Amino acid sequence: MQSGEKQEKERRRSPFTMNIGIILFGAILVYIIVCIFVYATTTHISTCQVTAGPLARNQTYTAIAMRNETLVTANNEGYVNYYALEGRKVRKAGAVYSLSQTPPQTTGETKLSEESLNGVRSLVAQFANSFDPAHFNDVYSFKYALSGSILNYAGLENGGTPVLSGQGTVYESPENGIVVYSEDGYENITEETVTAADFDRSSYQYQNLKTAEKVTAGAPVYKLIDSDTWSVLIQLTASQASRLEGRETIKVKFLKDDSAMNGELKLLTKSDGIYAMITFSSGMIRFVTERFLDIELVTNSETGLKIPVSSVVSKDFYLVPKKFAVNVENSSDIGFLKNVTDKEGNTSTEFINATIYESDEEHYYVDTLEFADGDILLMENSNQTFTLKETAPLEGVYCVNRGYAVFRKIEIIDQNEEYCIVATGTSYGLSLYDNIVLDSNTVQEDEILF
Repeated sequence: MQSGEKQEKERRRSPFTMNIGIILFGAILVYIIVCIFVYATTTHISTCQVTAGPLARNQTYTAIAMRNETLVTANNEGYVNYYALEGRKVRKAGAVYSLSQTPPQTTGETKLSEESLNGVRSLVAQFANSFDPAHFNDVYSFKYALSGSILNYAGLENGGTPVLSGQGTVYESPENGIVVYSEDGYENITEETVTAADFDRSSYQYQNLKTAEKVTAGAPVYKLIDSDTWSVLIQLTASQASRLEGRETIKVKFLKDDSAMNGELKLLTKSDGIYAMITFSSGMIRFVTERFLDIELVTNSETGLKIPVSSVVSKDFYLVPKKFAVNVENSSDIGFLKNVTDKEGNTSTEFINATIYESDEEHYYVDTLEFADGDILLMENSNQTFTLKETAPLEGVYCVNRGYAVFRKIEIIDQNEEYCIVATGTSYGLSLYDNIVLDSNTVQEDEILF
């Protein structure tokens, strides 16, 4: 009997019986639906952080180095022994190499004075301090340099006359200059003869002259560069050339060592393209063994705070003559005396401590949020009045550091299609790492965003 009653109760029980779990689940579901609807129908405000730097990366180029290079040839056939260090200066009549009819052997004893020996010791100490085991080949170059220095010292002590070694006749430099032991066929390239094919690095070849132990008469043995003036040539597109038009000098950054120099700029229009030649009066010795250089033309030199163009907004400000300003006692603040009329028609004066965003010779730029059109200002200690009406725009952005949009004035010093560079340290301006609205059209001033 009891079993039958239990079955009857279970049959009559509603399958949709409510409990606390279903109620909570329903509430959460409704909340999620509402949040999704609000998110989908609300205008989303994107922000960005103010950074510092140039407007854009400067363009890089592959440049051909041009120098005053002379190939020096051997007077006779023979075995070569080099003394001068490549890439270093050699004085006029300084020992560069020797030629002998037999393979190089150890030379005889050379006696030097104590002063000359100190010079040799100094060279050894300098090399030891700068030696890098990863460039062991420098040891062989230093060997040549040390031999040449010893012969130079011996020649000076002999009255400057040529020195004969046990390996043959020593040949001296005809001029002061820098020695290079390679040739590449670009020694005679000029601004008149350069072509687009010369910039093809895949076909570039050079010959190391030190690899030939024996040379024939008339064969090149080294290259001498006798001037510190040198140039680089680069190829330009029409748009690149137009941006350089009118410049006489330009700053060049060398990517190999991040050094930079100013050079004289000259644009060349030839049948196969447009070129730029940049001439320098120093620094050549750093790149004396290289023909191709990767360089950067520093044309975007303006630096400051970098912001998107889309964040810039224009805001109108009241123009108030400076003679109506009132200085706040014991403060640098400036205010104005405003004429106020109550409901009964009684007039009085109210001091407004206004925010001055900008000024010129005659006017202050006053925030329109602090006054209204038609407000009357009084001159201190005078009956003269001024009615607020005339406005002028200032450019700025909306700063959202505090969760609502605050106008900040900017001074644009450079600009392209995407970004602009603004001055730092302006009054009521921006600071590094401020957060600003990315699109100024999506917000209103003083709007709460977060």
